[in-house]
Amino acid sequence: MRSTAELAALDRRHVWHPFTQQQGWATTETPILIDRAEGTNLYDTDGNAYIDGVSSLWCNVHGHRHPAIDAAVRAQLDRVAHSTMLGLSHPPAIELAAKLLTVTPAGLTRVFYSDSGSTAVEIALKMAFQWWAQRGEPQRTRFICLENAYHGDTLGAVSVGGIELFHSLYRPLLFDAWQARLGDDAHLEELLGCHGEQVAAVIIEPLVQGAAGMLMAPDRYLARVRELCDAHGVLLICDEVATGLGRTGRMFACDHEDVSPDILCIGKGLTGGYLPLAATLTTERIYEGFLGRFEEYRTFFHGHTYTGNPLACAAAIATLETFERERTMDGLQPKIELLARMLEQRVAPLAGVAEIRQRGFMVGIELAEAPPEARMGHRVTLAAQRRGAVVRPLGDVVVLMPALAISEADLRRLVSITADAIAEATAGELRSAASASGSHSGPQSSYSVKSRLRAPQTGQNQVSGMSSNAVPGGMPPSGSPSAGS
Repeated sequence: MRSTAELAALDRRHVWHPFTQQQGWATTETPILIDRAEGTNLYDTDGNAYIDGVSSLWCNVHGHRHPAIDAAVRAQLDRVAHSTMLGLSHPPAIELAAKLLTVTPAGLTRVFYSDSGSTAVEIALKMAFQWWAQRGEPQRTRFICLENAYHGDTLGAVSVGGIELFHSLYRPLLFDAWQARLGDDAHLEELLGCHGEQVAAVIIEPLVQGAAGMLMAPDRYLARVRELCDAHGVLLICDEVATGLGRTGRMFACDHEDVSPDILCIGKGLTGGYLPLAATLTTERIYEGFLGRFEEYRTFFHGHTYTGNPLACAAAIATLETFERERTMDGLQPKIELLARMLEQRVAPLAGVAEIRQRGFMVGIELAEAPPEARMGHRVTLAAQRRGAVVRPLGDVVVLMPALAISEADLRRLVSITADAIAEATAGELRSAASASGSHSGPQSSYSVKSRLRAPQTGQNQVSGMSSNAVPGGMPPSGSPSAGS
């Protein structure tokens, strides 16, 4: 086997990483090469262990190498690894669809498979567009999304995205969408009042805008969006790719406000973080809009080579069964409360922290203002790695989203490592800023740091009582998901 140095050299020579400025990656940084994993720990090629603080980009649920999921994948591999769903079907896809419909919001009856969150959203958009056309309302071609929205990186998903850093360059390739302000139901009502007859659907990330920096919606906003969609005869698409499968403290974010969408997108944790699989679920009303004689061409003309891959479906079935067998959601609530206490005790008092936003196991720690070239989020990431944890920045918002299976001991250690990493990374910048301003009263006077855990104004974490306020002004964080890579 090649040495770590040899592998790193090959990586720099040949691999182009996502959301990564390769110039820095290839010249100034030593990449961590993950060789294996166990539970909620990752191990590099030199044997060093790291807590997986972002669940391998928000998708691992029950831990790595879970015996039941491993066994399910191995058993399916002994039967068939892949078979197309164009004109055929197979037991894992059928069984998974039936299982999904028992845990997703009421009213959903049909499952269309794909292989990523972006494709699940593309499918939802195309379904909504075609459904209206086939109902005799072809003028309904537009969509309403939220400011700072993120629904993926394919062109349709980008068109309903609202993070300029990611999306502005591609504007000539995109279709237009109206953007509503998060938490402002009056603004959404105004948009629907002006343009409702042209709108096919409203698309929303329920409760939490993850890639925008863990921005939190106020209580009952999602329910109000549903009410407004119904009042104006518009479809509601809920993108639960990031929030689904327990991340917010309920199986789906929609469950917090008893909302049933017309179309639901899920992915990431669907297979427990094992294999690529996503699904777009619809009501029977949507499904029936595509039925007709062959020569009417009402078919939904969309599909992927690996749609409903049997190995991935087997992993997903095992993932859902593990939720039931291990009573994952029951055991999650005490850990959510522990996470809130640890953040309040260890992270909130730090001078380098401006605000903490939490919903369930989704956490955004916004750092005090610093110039973009300081790359504070990236500094925190490197400092955490040296201490034995993998965390990721969204610009200068440090994200924690561990697997639901993380032990209380490892959860404590993850927060402690994060706190120490923030303290190390921000100390020099804060001292420099204080010196430059001529202040001798501490760094807060230079940065006007916001209250760390202020009383809720736009909503509250229903479990922990921590602030779930969005960044003032609704501005996205500077940087990218890998700001620092």
